[in-house]
Amino acid sequence: MTFAELPDTIPLFPLPGALLLPRSRLPLHIFEPRYLQMLEDALKTRQRMIGMIQPRGMPAGGGEKRLSAIGCAGRLTAFSETEDGRYMVTLTGISRFRIKRELQGFAPYIRAEVSWDGFERDLGRAEQDDGFRREQFLDLLGRYFASEQLATDWGTLKEAEDELLLNSLSMLLPFEPEEKQALLEAPTLATRRETLVTLIEFALRSGGDEEIVQ
Repeated sequence: MTFAELPDTIPLFPLPGALLLPRSRLPLHIFEPRYLQMLEDALKTRQRMIGMIQPRGMPAGGGEKRLSAIGCAGRLTAFSETEDGRYMVTLTGISRFRIKRELQGFAPYIRAEVSWDGFERDLGRAEQDDGFRREQFLDLLGRYFASEQLATDWGTLKEAEDELLLNSLSMLLPFEPEEKQALLEAPTLATRRETLVTLIEFALRSGGDEEIVQ
């Protein structure tokens, strides 16, 4: 998809902790009626795009939940329907976006006018991280997985390309929504890796592991 083909308006799916990144895949289980409608409407469009966005929680004094300013739009690349009318879908990340304004209308879900400016690199080739020291990073990751009692296929991690490895971990590791947002907004893969390392180190410190990779 080219920059010119990106739509001016997209439906938004606010989901705390669910992170989508460019060139990555996010599986979703959709069952709420309003989001089933959103899915059906998106499938009717040429781009088949849905914007994933983090809610920012209840503002002071109550009122409606606010949304983060930046999200990531994905193209529906796989879907299947269950016998009870739910959908299992896969979004493939296309580009991050910035919300310009939410649109009023008759749809039961949120639609927004968005800007893609500043995220042109999202449509290009996979990024490289020249400063990535994989062996050191995997050692840190191993201690984190042990502390969180998580399991993984280490062979796959060792063989994965830099972007796939770092983006997959950013999406899958159990960070808080605001931490996921920081990973999303990282301007480069190197910055995302640095943010990821910082979050892992913080988790290890909180868990009593003081040995940190320099």
